[in-house]
Amino acid sequence: MIDRMGARRFAVSLVSAAGVLNGCANNSTTTLAPLASPTTAATAAATTPRASTTAVPTTTLAVAPGTTLAVTAPDRAPNGRAAPRAATGPAGLAAQIVGTERGLRDPATADSARPDLGHLNQLVYRTLSTKPEWDDAVLAAVPADLRPVVQTHLRARREFLEMRTTIGDTVPDWEIVEPRPVAALLGYYKEAEAITGIGWQYLAAINLVETGLGRISGLSTAGAIGPMQFLQSTWNEKGIGQGDIRDPHDAIQAAARYLVRRGGPGDMARALQGYNNHGNYVRAVSAYADLFKDDERSFHVVYQWEIYYLSQIGDLWLPVGYRRPTKLAVADYLKQAPWSAPAPGSYVPPAPKAN
Repeated sequence: MIDRMGARRFAVSLVSAAGVLNGCANNSTTTLAPLASPTTAATAAATTPRASTTAVPTTTLAVAPGTTLAVTAPDRAPNGRAAPRAATGPAGLAAQIVGTERGLRDPATADSARPDLGHLNQLVYRTLSTKPEWDDAVLAAVPADLRPVVQTHLRARREFLEMRTTIGDTVPDWEIVEPRPVAALLGYYKEAEAITGIGWQYLAAINLVETGLGRISGLSTAGAIGPMQFLQSTWNEKGIGQGDIRDPHDAIQAAARYLVRRGGPGDMARALQGYNNHGNYVRAVSAYADLFKDDERSFHVVYQWEIYYLSQIGDLWLPVGYRRPTKLAVADYLKQAPWSAPAPGSYVPPAPKAN
C-alpha cells in the first residue's frame, strides 16, 4: 500500500486558485441568465466585484466546545490572493458552476482569469457536496451537458467525506508549492500510459487526490513522500522507484509501474485498491478518472484548484507559500493567518465516524 492516509487527507484537505469572486455568493434566489458564450461567462465571473479592500469583517468562530475566536480578516493573503465565496443557495451555486466550467474550458479565457475561476469552481463543489438536498435544484438549473460533470464531482467528493475518521484541530506540517505546468503534468501521465498501459486519467486522479497535483509537499521524511505519496519501502521495491521520489515525473512513472504490479490496466479497481485499500477511495479516484476520460478539459478545470484543509471549524485555505514545519493549533494559526478562516456560514463538519 502506498499511503492509507492519502484519501483521508483528501477528505480533510483537497485541492484548488484564488481571488474573491463574490458573484452570486450572497444571493440564494439568483435567476440564471443564459450565457452568450463561454468567453462571456469567463469574463463576467472574472470581473465580478471583489471584496472591498477597506471593509474588514470580523467573524466569530467556535474553535473548541465552549470556546470562540474572533477573527478580523484582511482582504488578501500575503501572496496577494484572496479566497472566493461560494453562493448560499442552489440557484447561485448553479450559476457559479456554469460560469466557471464554461470559462475554464474556453481556450479564449485569459490565463490571468483561470486561477480565480478554478478556485471558485472548487469551493462550489465543496459547498454543494455537503448539501444533498440542493442536488435536484442545481442539476435542473445547469445545462444538460454539465449535469454529468456536476454529478461526478459530487459523487467523488462525497466518497471522500464518507472516509473521514478524524477532524483536524491543528493545521498540518506541510509546504504548499506551485504545481508543474498543466502541459508538463499531462505529458508525464501520457508518457507513463504509453509505457505501461495505465490510463493517464487514473494517474492524474491519484495525483489530484494525494497531493493536489503536487501542491502538498510534506516536510517530514517519515511516512508517505512526494507528489504520488510513496512509502520509501514501496519506492525501493525492485522495478518501482527510479530517480527522485519527490520529482513529479519520476513519481508518476513509478505510480504507473506500481499499478501494473497490483493488477492494472486489466483490473483498475484492484490496482487502485492496492494503492489505498478502501472502497471509497477506489470509487472516488475512478470517478475523477472517468471525468477526465469524458473530457480532457475537465483536468484543466481541476488543475486550478487549491489546497483546503477541513478542520474542526470548517475549510481552511492553505495557499501557495504556506509552510508549517510543525503542526499548530487551528486557533493559534488563525491569529497569524486570519485570511485563511472559513467563510461565514460555510460547512462545519460533524463528529467523525469511528474507525
